[in-house]
Amino acid sequence: MKNYRFETRQIHAGLDPEAPTGARGIAICPTAAYRFRSCDHAARLFELSEAGNIYTRLQNPTTTAYEERIAALYGAVGALALSSGMSAILVTVLSLAAAGDNIVASPFLYGGTYNQFRISLRRMGIECRIAQSERAEDLEALVDDRTRAIYAESMGNPTCAVPDLEALGRLARRCDVPLVVDNTFGAAGYLCNPFEWGANIVVDSATKWINGHGTAMGGLIVDGGNYDWRNGKYPQIDGPSEGYHGLNLCDAFGAAAFIVKCRVDGLRDLGCCPSPFDSYLMLLGLETLSLRVRHAVESTRRLAEYCRSHPKVARVGFVGFEEHPSHANAAKYYRFGSSAVFSVELKGTLESTVRFVESLRLAAHMTMIGDSVTVVTHPASTTHKQLGEADLAAAGVTPTLLRISAGLEHVDDLIDDFEQAFARIG
Repeated sequence: MKNYRFETRQIHAGLDPEAPTGARGIAICPTAAYRFRSCDHAARLFELSEAGNIYTRLQNPTTTAYEERIAALYGAVGALALSSGMSAILVTVLSLAAAGDNIVASPFLYGGTYNQFRISLRRMGIECRIAQSERAEDLEALVDDRTRAIYAESMGNPTCAVPDLEALGRLARRCDVPLVVDNTFGAAGYLCNPFEWGANIVVDSATKWINGHGTAMGGLIVDGGNYDWRNGKYPQIDGPSEGYHGLNLCDAFGAAAFIVKCRVDGLRDLGCCPSPFDSYLMLLGLETLSLRVRHAVESTRRLAEYCRSHPKVARVGFVGFEEHPSHANAAKYYRFGSSAVFSVELKGTLESTVRFVESLRLAAHMTMIGDSVTVVTHPASTTHKQLGEADLAAAGVTPTLLRISAGLEHVDDLIDDFEQAFARIG
């Protein structure tokens, strides 16, 4: 599928036109287990010497088609579907680091990622070092010989800060650790493909633009196959595997060693697999992803322009505007130089901001982005509620900040909805 453009791959990748049934769509396989041809066949599957289905916690035909489509969209060696974006991040980090190791991250992170890094991973003995900014030099200052990954979001949540991905890629190569990028805002590579700029691993919340309709949870790990694991830092990948009688994943799977590690250890032990029905919903969402995202990007610009001119808005954080600090990076790394999310800071107080949100009639008040429904989120009371004052400041979250994710409604109806909500706050 490499010779086809994104819009074609999002429909055809993972679909076998020679399937005996001749079905246009991919079948949902609602099965937990699979029949083995013989005991010898089962043994080969379990020792990883033969590919095939063992148990849906590890692999499922519907999910495999979904993973193949995602890998094709990114131009990657493989992808792994998981039950949520947070489980994708967890499996990725646990596949790279162990107790005593650390990862170095940009400060512009989703609130749930902050909590996982600062609380859950710390309890497992893995330190997360949050840099002062998203600049490569600030991350580099925190790297040492126990660093096992550099982590950033291709567009920070909720401030929409876009790091210099190419500079982070160069930093990761100098430090000889993989660059992991959360590309949820990059819409499965349609708006931004971090592999083109030096990333080695991508994680994604498929719940957002990939599904696109708010009907299923899902996460993804995508392996670029462009990192050399044979540097002595990752014995769990290039070394004898405890769970598979000393099998060396690098020897057995080459460039795909990391994504195999995530599957055969991560899904096996943590169990955070998607259901085949959810994978089917993701496949349906992917078929229209580029159309939906293009519409949302256009609506986002109109909404941002409306908000910028409104007297009750103090500031608009939209990367498509030249005054945004990440405008140049967005122009370089994002198709259309824009995104389908922006932020606003309202004039007034926390209380007046809450009144605005609760006065909206069409836009939904949810913790969601990338939906067909326009969503307005108040991060200080939702996605970043658990953060302390210092972390809130580092993440750029203020009491009057709102994150806005444009949906598929007519933009003039959205503007009318915002106008009546502004009128209600006095």
